Amino acid sequence: MQRRSLFIASIALAASVSAIAQTGKPIRLIVPYAPGGPIDVTARALAERVKDSLGGPVIIDNKPGGGGNIGSDLVAKAAPDGHTIGISAVATHAINPWLFSKMPFDAGKDFAPITQMVRVPNVLVMNADAATRLNINSLADLIAYAKKNPGKLNYGSGGNGSAGHLAGEMFKQGAGIFAVHIPYNGGNPAQLALLSGQVDFNIDNLAAASSNIKAGKLKPLAVTTAKRSPLLPGVPAIAETLKGFEVETWWGLVAPAGTPKDVIDKLNAAFTTALKAPETQQRFEQLMAEPVPTTPEQFGSFMTRERVRYEPVVKRSGARVD
Repeated sequence: MQRRSLFIASIALAASVSAIAQTGKPIRLIVPYAPGGPIDVTARALAERVKDSLGGPVIIDNKPGGGGNIGSDLVAKAAPDGHTIGISAVATHAINPWLFSKMPFDAGKDFAPITQMVRVPNVLVMNADAATRLNINSLADLIAYAKKNPGKLNYGSGGNGSAGHLAGEMFKQGAGIFAVHIPYNGGNPAQLALLSGQVDFNIDNLAAASSNIKAGKLKPLAVTTAKRSPLLPGVPAIAETLKGFEVETWWGLVAPAGTPKDVIDKLNAAFTTALKAPETQQRFEQLMAEPVPTTPEQFGSFMTRERVRYEPVVKRSGARVD
């Protein structure tokens, strides 16, 4: 039944005369982060799947820097004709508006949502050797150790105001513990610091941490989603210990504000059909990422809720980028 629905949707999409395809110009998909990360990999996978339905290539253009703001600003200021689209993420569209004293764009007004792409559970992980040495086998053990040994634990993140930093501050507040935050210049250096024993725990996205979890180098204590994740069976949610705790990493697709609705609808149809394809779901599952196809309206409402939710979190953390 699912394959039949996908086939019908594909026929309807192909039958539609696309204003995008008529020009013969490729679509530029700006990824505001460096190549090789989970966001980049998923964007490239989708770009390959939609090229036929959109009548031409979708070219990935990595524009890292400024916490994602540089690439996002290029999308915001591009011509609203459907030929430039970009990635929006929890950092660029929910955290950065409160973190940066000056933003080059308005996250709520300068973009037209297309669809959410994925959500990825975050996971609280410890260096496996450190967990064994400290006899920490669960989240309750970690909290108990921190309370008995105030100030002895530290945690790393990809930088002040990063998703990992804010999730760590939320965890500390909810658990009533203190741990020193050590910011690094990106998620990879933070993970290397954890692997080398420079820090005791991190809250990282599962897509980035999964290979070292599988290798036994990192010990997962809990996921940050409201419920346990099927991507990491057997690992409890933080919410089972700290009621109401919920944080997840997400990203999606946006176009410049003012992009015509019919163009947005065609882009949405192409990308959501690709996200629903069994091949995409299998590929994303390998990356520990769950496809989340939505309507433009659903994704726009979701980003608004996330922006509102992160305002007090960022302000409580004291993080600021001038």
